[in-house]
Amino acid sequence: MKEVPSTNGVNSGSSTSCLEEEILDPYCDPENPVVVKCDRVVDAQKKIKGGVVRTPCTRTRMSSKLGMDLYFKKDYMQFTGSFKDRGALYTLLNLTDEQKAGGVITTSAGNHAQALVYQASKLNVAVTVVMPVQAPMVKVNSCRDLNGEVILYGDRFDEAKAYAMSYGKKHNLLYINGYDHPDILAGQGTVGLEILEDVPDVDYIVVPIGGGGLVGGIAAAVKHLKPGVKIVGVESERCPSWSTARNHGRPVSCPISRDGAKNSIADGLSVIEVGHNAFATANPLIDHMVTVTEDYISSAIMRLLEVEKAVVEGAGAAGLAAILANAVPELKGKKVACVLCGGNIDITVLGRVIDRALMMEGRLCRFTCTISDRAGGLSHLLSLIANTGASIKDILHDRMSLPAFVFKTCVRCTVETRDLDHAKLLHQRLSEEYGEELHWKID
Repeated sequence: MKEVPSTNGVNSGSSTSCLEEEILDPYCDPENPVVVKCDRVVDAQKKIKGGVVRTPCTRTRMSSKLGMDLYFKKDYMQFTGSFKDRGALYTLLNLTDEQKAGGVITTSAGNHAQALVYQASKLNVAVTVVMPVQAPMVKVNSCRDLNGEVILYGDRFDEAKAYAMSYGKKHNLLYINGYDHPDILAGQGTVGLEILEDVPDVDYIVVPIGGGGLVGGIAAAVKHLKPGVKIVGVESERCPSWSTARNHGRPVSCPISRDGAKNSIADGLSVIEVGHNAFATANPLIDHMVTVTEDYISSAIMRLLEVEKAVVEGAGAAGLAAILANAVPELKGKKVACVLCGGNIDITVLGRVIDRALMMEGRLCRFTCTISDRAGGLSHLLSLIANTGASIKDILHDRMSLPAFVFKTCVRCTVETRDLDHAKLLHQRLSEEYGEELHWKID
């Protein structure tokens, strides 16, 4: 395996610092965007058959509780853990022999990179991927394990992309845009065709949106075959690049995404400016656009793990997050397909996400309380907690923070509760006993 040295720790400038001139991707011309049609998606389905996983779209046990007939399209079950395998394979299959021999380069937060490297390895095409420095290690390591040449550059996707375009031009590599190349859109659109095959009477399809390749392909196929099906686009409130494009009538750089992308749980949606082909294709076809908070994304990840036994990353869980937040009330009583588009999440991040979700749902509470340091003081606190049915997960004495009170101590507790109502009951009982000595932590 050959690895291009990382620029981590070297790059500190903007994306323009690595370009002597603006480089135009001929497949993604802002002045002449390509509107992908259903026939192209159908062609993609024929060509990639057998090269990608035909993932299930099954009804979830959450349906009754959520008040809808909810189906999950489980594309995190692709070989590389995301829907990106589809567009990557279709695009590579359409390359000329000369392009295949010369090799390709791309930019990715991780999923597209993995998919392109994996599919290219089966076709003997060399791939170089440029990823932001903060890309999840599970995705970086996967690309390396698949023998891709990896360059880590920049703090944001746009910086990595600018470097990749410059590097590709210098080394005569074909740049493949992971969310805006027309063949990428067509390949991703096969998700929509499969949903219609498995749930032919679906009313709504909920799709996470980053650069727009997935929603573009799905909308092109579904709206052509069944115009009555509603398309719901979902993005993180920290990366509302599609909503920003809608407000301007065209893709533009989103300042909120520029600042918030590197701190989002949904790193797979962290695109500063959505694709021009994707926007031209999907924008007229999307019926609802919503943004969701990081808390709801965390909760969705945990619910999928707990109920569906599915490990899904933040971007993949964004659709369910919108449903949990009741962002589209019209879904109630309808037949809904939600795309779980990716499952590549760092195990350390997963642990933090679960804790955050438990806090949000009132199943994990934290508080500090000043109690008597005489015999029976701690026992009394523990009895109050036990009598409410709560369980102590962690407890710490902190005598040093109360130097003026010899016979008092500060106790810091993390407690497991059943739900928000149970947490409120515990809060009430402790407040009645300790009053201002109790400090309840919201997060």
